[in-house]
Order: sequence, then structure tokens, then C-alpha cells
Amino acid sequence: MRIYFDMCSLQRPLDTKTQVRVAVEAEAILNVIGLWEIGQLELVASQALLFEARQITLSTRKAYVLEVLSKANLFLTINEQVEARTQVYIHSGIKPLDALHLAFSVEAQADYFCTCDDRLLKRAKEVNTLQTIVVSPLELIAELSL
Repeated sequence: MRIYFDMCSLQRPLDTKTQVRVAVEAEAILNVIGLWEIGQLELVASQALLFEARQITLSTRKAYVLEVLSKANLFLTINEQVEARTQVYIHSGIKPLDALHLAFSVEAQADYFCTCDDRLLKRAKEVNTLQTIVVSPLELIAELSL
């Protein structure tokens, strides 16, 4: 099983947990990462995630994200299919970088694309992502029966 986390979901465990939603989503992401660390699923990384990771200014966040990305099972770089699919998603109302993440997840044939971004979640669920299911962290753990 392959999972693609966008940057907001990948960083969720590092967010301040004063809101119940953030705390629960952080725990959900940590549980999924735990499954990945013991080899029960695959994590997909991409050029887009690496680009965003390099923009992070807080050193602890940056180090955490870069470490996770360096251990991903699959790393994708941009190609014509990703570029074309990104344009389709942009024309569907998804922001360019979010569209690129979604296109990478579909290109990787990820089972799940996980985001904490409500707007992206809503719009991404409305487009054709082939076999990739768009989920929030809570939906992901429900799908994985955790």
C-alpha cells in the first residue's frame, strides 16, 4: 500500500496541539508513519515535497521532513504525464503546488493521497485521481483500520 502525504500532513505531527483536531490528526499521521517504519506500507516522496521542504525556515521542522523524505520508498521527479495531469487539476480549481502533489501521487499509483488542507481535500475529491483515494488523516486511519 502506497501513501503520499502533502506537506501540511507530513508536518502535522510538529504542529502545536492546542486544538483537538490538530492533536488527533497528528496522532493519526504518527500512526501511519509508524506502519511505514516497520515496513507495512510504502511512503511516496516527490520533487515537489523536496522543494517545499527546502523552503522551511525552522530547522527542527526542516530536519524532520528531510529525514522522512530521504527514507521514502519511492521518489518521483517531474515528467510529461505529471505536468499534464497538474494542468488538468489546476483547471479544476486546485492551486498549482497542490495540483502538482496530487499529480505526483497519481503518477506513483499511490493508494492514498493525504492532506490536512480542507479546501484541497474538497476539490481533490471532485477530480479524477484514478485509483488514488484522497483522504484526510482521520479518513486515512479509518481506511487502514487503525
